[in-house]
This record gives sequence, structure tokens and C-alpha cells, in this order.
Amino acid sequence: MSGRVFAMLRPVAAPVSAEGGFRAALFTPTALVFACIAFASLVVAGEAWAQLRAAGPKPGLLETLWKWTPLLLIGPPREFGGFALNIAVSFLAMAIGTAFGVVLGLGQISIHAPVRRVCWLVTQFFRNSPWLVLLFFVMLLIPFQIRIGGTAIPLPAWLKATFGLSLPVMANVSEIVRGAVNSIPSGQWESAESLAFGRLQTLWRIILPQCVKRMIPPWMNWYAILTMSTPLISIVGVNDAMTLAQDALAAEQRSELLMPMYAMLLLFFFVYCYPIARWTIRLERRYAVKI
Repeated sequence: MSGRVFAMLRPVAAPVSAEGGFRAALFTPTALVFACIAFASLVVAGEAWAQLRAAGPKPGLLETLWKWTPLLLIGPPREFGGFALNIAVSFLAMAIGTAFGVVLGLGQISIHAPVRRVCWLVTQFFRNSPWLVLLFFVMLLIPFQIRIGGTAIPLPAWLKATFGLSLPVMANVSEIVRGAVNSIPSGQWESAESLAFGRLQTLWRIILPQCVKRMIPPWMNWYAILTMSTPLISIVGVNDAMTLAQDALAAEQRSELLMPMYAMLLLFFFVYCYPIARWTIRLERRYAVKI
């Protein structure tokens, strides 16, 4: 009898998501080649356009892009910014959103109805709110500095923007946790109850360990989405890659640099997010149900 009970507690593989098949067709090695060809075409076209419109001796397009590349990647000297700031904001926002999202998701499956309803309401509110609106609300509601005793601690704009981006991530992670827990067969709960496990013990020792494999692919997918959304912080005055690209264009005063400069930013994000998308697809296939 005990052998059959423990057999029921073994992890169950997650089903293949419909979205995974679409991304598998979209994110192929051909996409990387196409992106590189498109970027090279923009550079060549911009170079030719620059030569046609040049009224005097000006640096070439590739030379100009190379000159501004360090600024776009790591920001100005002695100041953290650029694409590196976008990555740092994505890491912090994902960490904050994951921590609060797990708690919120567990609250959605609570046996107490008031807790369950409040967590559901918070999840749906932040999940269905525009990211930019949440970002502006956080930037305006959080003060520029806080005082602890007689010490004033400044709150930089990028830190407030990070917290603003973590709110929709929190709501979506909450849904990931709720869906993963509800996808576990009810027999797992019943078998744990027959072994005199409490609800908390069942959740932490049996249910959540099985949910980790199910949650990793959508969690990674949302991290990629968050990373691609970090240019929104440029609207609130943060010196990310988008803001510095606009400053570089204003300094050069060359309209032919517009498309190549933004194409270079697209390439930065593509090179960073493409391996994440491929890894997500690989994990989905690895943890899929074998039929």
C-alpha cells in the first residue's frame, strides 16, 4: 500500500504550452542571420546616404557608431548607465517581482476566502494595468529622498523605476505560481494527507518542488519581456541606452544616423534576449509530457 502511495507522489511532467510551439518557429537560427543582414543593410544604406548628403568632411557612419558604442553600453565616465543599466534594472525588477509574486500567488490558493480574494484582486489590477502608467505613478508617489533621523538618503530615479517595473512582474509571477500549483493532480494532495502531512508541509515538501520545473520556462519568458520593456525608463529621465542614444543623436546633428543608431540598440537587445528565448524553448521541451 505504501509503495502505491509514494508512487503517486512522484513529480508529473508539465504539458507543452501552445506558446512554446510559436516561439520555436519564430526563434530559429535563421532569425539571427536575418537580424545581422538587416543591421548590415541599414549600416550600408546609411553610409551611402551620408556620403551623398555630406557637405564637408565628416566621420564615416561606422566610425561614428563605434565612437558612441562604449557610451551606449556602459554609460558616461564615472556614471553607471547605458545598456548595462537596462540589464541591472531587469535583474532587480525580476528579483523583487518574483519575491512578492510568489507570496501573492500562494495567497491566491489560500484556504481563507478573504486572503484569496484580496490577492486575486491585487494580481488582476497590476496584471491588467499599463506598464507606463504604473511607472509614472511610482515615480510621482515615491519621494526623491527619505529621512532617517537626521540623515537624508536620496532615492535615484533608476531605483524608483525598478520598483515600478517590478509591479506588473509581480502580478504575472503570481499567476504563474497559481497556475503551477493548480496543475498538480489532486491525487498528490490526497496522498500527502493520507501520510498525515499538514497543508503547509504538503505545499513546501511535495507540491512546490514539482512546480519549479513548470514555472521556470514562463518565468524566463517574462524576464525576456521585462528586459525588452526596460527602455520605458528613459521616459522618466533615467540614463539608459535609449536616453544616451538620443543624446548622441543630438550631439552629432546628423539625420542619417537615426536608423543605424536605433538599429544598433535593437541588436543589443536581440543578442541578449535571443539566447534566453532559445533556452526557454529547450526547457519546455525537456519538461514536456512524452506521449
